[in-house]
Amino acid sequence: MTSDALRYYIGGQWVDPLGRDSMAIMNPATEERIGTVSLGSSADVERAVEAATDAFETFGRWSKADRLALLRRIRDLTAERREDLAQAISLEMGAPITMAREMQAEAGVGHADGFIEALEAQEERWTLSNGDTLLREPIGPAGLITPWNWPINQIALKVLPALATGCPAILKPSEYTPLSALVFAGILHDAGVPAGAFALISGTGPEVGDAIARHPDLAMVSFTGSTRAGVSVSKSAADSVKRVTLELGGKSPNLVFADCGADLETRVRASVAECFLNTGQSCDAPTRLVVERACYDEVVEIARAAAEETKVGDPGAEGDHIGPLFDRLQWDRVQERIAKGIAEGARLVAGGPGRPEGLNRGWYARPTVFADVRNDMAIAREEIFGPVLSIISAQDEDEAIAIANDTPYGLAAYVQTGDPVRAERVAKRLRAGAVHLNGGGLGWGTPFGGYKASGNGREGGTLGLEDYQEVKSLHFG
Repeated sequence: MTSDALRYYIGGQWVDPLGRDSMAIMNPATEERIGTVSLGSSADVERAVEAATDAFETFGRWSKADRLALLRRIRDLTAERREDLAQAISLEMGAPITMAREMQAEAGVGHADGFIEALEAQEERWTLSNGDTLLREPIGPAGLITPWNWPINQIALKVLPALATGCPAILKPSEYTPLSALVFAGILHDAGVPAGAFALISGTGPEVGDAIARHPDLAMVSFTGSTRAGVSVSKSAADSVKRVTLELGGKSPNLVFADCGADLETRVRASVAECFLNTGQSCDAPTRLVVERACYDEVVEIARAAAEETKVGDPGAEGDHIGPLFDRLQWDRVQERIAKGIAEGARLVAGGPGRPEGLNRGWYARPTVFADVRNDMAIAREEIFGPVLSIISAQDEDEAIAIANDTPYGLAAYVQTGDPVRAERVAKRLRAGAVHLNGGGLGWGTPFGGYKASGNGREGGTLGLEDYQEVKSLHFG
């Protein structure tokens, strides 16, 4: 597998970039340079948009049957190259290889299955009771900007619905994780995506991302990343009145009630593991454990033990350990937030600053748990994006819900309870786009997205298709 990402995919072929800048691709486990990525320019965006605009004249009229056939070819080729995707992700962002196979790369296959099912079921023409006919049509060429933390998951959630609906897609993956995007671009080429209907351009957000958001010939832009960057994308897109969909940050609460009974330890240990999954680098990670006072001390002790038993190590090794943070930049941010938690008076019960014992190279962080956290502390308000859990006490159900909702974010929430009636009662009051009850996971094809500062629009399933479609009404005389 090449460790360089020097060329772009535009107009159905690999081309040299027009931009002259580049940056190193680093291995976060070793801090060694493993390759070089070219950084594009607005001129690269311009030629990709021209190719996409030309392609839309024909690709936008493809039949549903032809689009489904394309999705099925992409799905099968993604399954065949699952190992290539996993190896690239593990190398470029430090995901442990077992997790990279079973979760990171598998997302490309799972989301394809979800979109195939959604497109099969979707009516693209229907008649109202008043006799008018409605049509679903592709919105047009789309700009797609994806992050580094779940590379193929986010790429699949944007590229696949664009192609499924007949929209040419221009992808700017994170410049920190270009290798898995190269593999995916090869899959699309081999699957027969028509020339111009897909483009891959690497580059920074301020240069390539902003050029995509501003371009008047792109009908929409879909962005996943920080809330700060999402606001910037929205402002840049406003002048051309394009559609903007955003999947942004989160500070997800996880409500634990004493009525878990004998399952309390199992549920808390699973909650800690979910928080630390992907080394805590997930926008929907349950980083605030809001615990009923009646079981608070017991939960703190269970969480402490679970954190101390969490293994940290080489992402190239098989197993269920966690790997490094993706970059020195993120490691520094996590260390700053751990120090802030200590300074604010939270009780450090596991982990803390620095690297785990025996790991002197690589951007490894210690699995960390704070107890006695107040919801007004920075570690309870700010997205840390590392293996750091904050435990907050709540007297009863009403206070737990109030603490859970006291956040600018609303991407996900989690509830642990032995009472199914309480589970649904609490879920209805939580201001979040997804609520996970007693460890329930998100299925392929289920829409994903958030409330409030966590974004707008939904990705996955039928709602994910609709973000790339316009609705036209026909009025017959």
